[in-house]
Amino acid sequence: MTLHVVVLMGGWSAEREVSLTSGKGIAAACRALGHRVTEIDMDRDIAARLAEAAPDVVFNALHGTPGEDGSVQGLLDLMGLKYTHSGVSTSAIAIDKELTKLVLAPHGIRMPAGTIVASETLYAGDPLPRPYVLKPVNEGSSVGVAIVTDASNYGNPISAQASGPWQVFPSLLAEPFIAGKELTVAVLDDEALAVTELQTDTGFYDYEAKYTEGRTLHICPADLPPEITAACLKMALDAHRALGCKGTSRSDFRYDPAQGEGGLYLLEVNTQPGMTPLSLVPEQARYRGIDYESLVQRLIDAALK
Repeated sequence: MTLHVVVLMGGWSAEREVSLTSGKGIAAACRALGHRVTEIDMDRDIAARLAEAAPDVVFNALHGTPGEDGSVQGLLDLMGLKYTHSGVSTSAIAIDKELTKLVLAPHGIRMPAGTIVASETLYAGDPLPRPYVLKPVNEGSSVGVAIVTDASNYGNPISAQASGPWQVFPSLLAEPFIAGKELTVAVLDDEALAVTELQTDTGFYDYEAKYTEGRTLHICPADLPPEITAACLKMALDAHRALGCKGTSRSDFRYDPAQGEGGLYLLEVNTQPGMTPLSLVPEQARYRGIDYESLVQRLIDAALK
């Protein structure tokens, strides 16, 4: 069936360029599938532009706020438009790392203990023993993440002049740093696809490592003990279901082999994972025999149900 698909991309978040890359790939796939496509780089006139386009479905290729936090989802609901990925409440919860913990912890999903700190308090002392991680509460793609160690050049305590997320965000989530492996699992149509290990030359899977070719080695499937692979897949699917995700999601983990299964921690759930050539959901889909165009069509089909 030929559809009119609006691919919504861009916007004004810190992840704008990634969203544009995702959107261009999705638009090309939709055209190859025989659909009529309208590409929209989101601006403040988005409601009028959507009303004029009158699509059968909106493929939401936005990353970060306001496209991933429930704002755009609420607008699309009010306009009576069908759209890909998760709805208002799921998006609003999953973009907020602290809210995500509150929802997932009662389901027995292990996440690092964290605390919200005012950024300016970091200049007086550390909120946790070093090493620890500081991250914005509601940004994606590892935007603004910093690992604070004794060897870091941030100072001890952190200097007010040191460059880091404390210069940009008034409050941050502080979590203990978990040594070991960086892992990720995509869920598609209520099925966990695979476990990928991410080996970077930056020490962790930050924004640059995610979107710069050659900076990260993707090992899919990850070379893990069978019980750890099974635990990753189960935790990702449990999180997807507990949050009410739709279409696809991607859960990120840290795993410390020295602690066995007790060293596996879910860090966050991404309700609108990237769809760029370097992105992990398309990669895991390919591993399971699902090419890019088929992945795009499955997400459209899920939106139309």
